[in-house]
Amino acid sequence: MIVRILGEGQYELDAAQAAQLAPLDAELTATVDRGDETGFKQALAAAVSKVRSVGSPVPSESLAASEVILPSLDASLDEVRKLLAEEGISLG
Repeated sequence: MIVRILGEGQYELDAAQAAQLAPLDAELTATVDRGDETGFKQALAAAVSKVRSVGSPVPSESLAASEVILPSLDASLDEVRKLLAEEGISLG
């Protein structure tokens, strides 16, 4: 699976690594649904940290399609809601 962190790049995760990301993604999505800004920041930081620690960076010249897109760490809950609504971006 290819995961993009907006403003940073892409990481490749194998099936076992992707499975580790699933509960973090579920929590991130739940915080967005609840409108919980503090929880969102914590869940986003945990998901980004997990991707960075278990994933392998994809070279920038690669044109691999991302299956999951995570916002940058400085994104606000409102910005993410706009992306989800306007661009149809999926967190997971």
